[in-house]
Amino acid sequence: MTESLVGGAAAAPLSLRAAATFTSAAVRAARQLLTEFERGRGIDAAVLRSAMEAAFGASDAAGAWNWKTAYDVCEAATVLFLRKFGPAIRARAGSTAAMLPMLAKVANRLPTHTRRSEDSQALQQFSTPIPLGLIACTAAAITSADRVLEPSAGTGLLAIFAELAGGDLVLNELAESRAGLLEHLFADVNVTRFDAAQIDDHLDASVVPSVVLMNPPFSAVANVDRRMADAAFRHIASALARLRDGGRLVAIAGAGLAPDNPAWLEAFVRLQERGRVVFSAAIDGAVYAKHGTQTDTRLLVIDKLPAADPKAFPTSQGMAGDVPALLEWVTQHAPPRLPVTAPVVADVIRRPAISRSAGAIAPSPSSTSGSAPEGVELAYKIVEWSPPESARLTDALYEEFGLQSIRIPGSCAHPTKLVQSAAMVSSSRSTRVSDNFPAAFYRAPPRLTLPTYLRRSCAIGMFSCSCNVHVSGRAGVSNSRQKLA
Repeated sequence: MTESLVGGAAAAPLSLRAAATFTSAAVRAARQLLTEFERGRGIDAAVLRSAMEAAFGASDAAGAWNWKTAYDVCEAATVLFLRKFGPAIRARAGSTAAMLPMLAKVANRLPTHTRRSEDSQALQQFSTPIPLGLIACTAAAITSADRVLEPSAGTGLLAIFAELAGGDLVLNELAESRAGLLEHLFADVNVTRFDAAQIDDHLDASVVPSVVLMNPPFSAVANVDRRMADAAFRHIASALARLRDGGRLVAIAGAGLAPDNPAWLEAFVRLQERGRVVFSAAIDGAVYAKHGTQTDTRLLVIDKLPAADPKAFPTSQGMAGDVPALLEWVTQHAPPRLPVTAPVVADVIRRPAISRSAGAIAPSPSSTSGSAPEGVELAYKIVEWSPPESARLTDALYEEFGLQSIRIPGSCAHPTKLVQSAAMVSSSRSTRVSDNFPAAFYRAPPRLTLPTYLRRSCAIGMFSCSCNVHVSGRAGVSNSRQKLA
């Protein structure tokens, strides 16, 4: 059954106030369900409906909420439960293997997902079953020294295990309602709202995780109505690009996304030029039954180190019939973590990441983080220039670019040929600095300062742009247009 989602992908985005009200109600319902958990009670449809109606002040029939939202609330309650009792469960169990049946009991107290929303259909929102989440975190071997990125964090069922392992979280979630839940559940974490298929393009340069945990959409791409077979691979490739050298990526994907699948062989060969696949095993779809699907999945473990032979892959372990079998394979066959390289801190002014939700994007004042970078003065001169007498324009659309009125001592040549449009060349030749704008009238401020690393690495063409911007508007023409004001 598919329902219309209030505030979901199919409807108009909620206003900020409406979204906050909706999220607050969802969190209240989750806390009510936590109370039921603590009493050892199961959450059936009647209990869930009662909690939702009390929190939202109306029924699903009135359009205040739908059952997909109710399932997300159940998952939020599970996150709260694991945060509160997870350490005690681990201590009592004594091992990861002994934790699995305990987590299975928790999961079995929740209702089976039998209804979907248009939002969940479009974004393929199937959260990670908590026993599988534990195994994914076990494969990641997270420690308190790790910064853990989850690009499609959903309701936090993977993130909570990373938190319990001591990892420093970086969470991203595109769906508006789920991102709002995450902000309440992980109040100390800045939750971004990017399309995770391009997560490396969006995150601030300072965010360099040592671990990536992910359960991406298998064949859904944001703002694309049709099925995209490479959706999960796009998510994995972008997250791997962001991962620190030596880091580990653990992904739950469709069972068919495998190096030994001829359809994906070339893609994985290219991927292994940046990171090597160290573990691969399919998982029977029964593991996902409580979450409303029985699609077979796969656990992939990739270390950020180029493979010695990109065409060589580890042998797939086959199909795990249940989570204990998968855990045994991970324990036996997933190799230890690699040493992680120290983060490279660029000498730049960082720009805060701008999270774009589905709603309107309001402008905000720009800000910087960190101290200002060390600067060095860029020395340059304005000179008189006119084209050589022998210079002639060709019939081409573009002509070779060269500096005209600016000289920058000590700058290196650009590594490739630079061109400009023929119209620009013609314009520059008709308006000579010496004729209309004598160099002496350009009065730049005393210093043009650039970050040190830019002065060492940028070519002359790039510097000329900075200089032109620097002197732009520093002179004006008088009313007589005969001299500069």
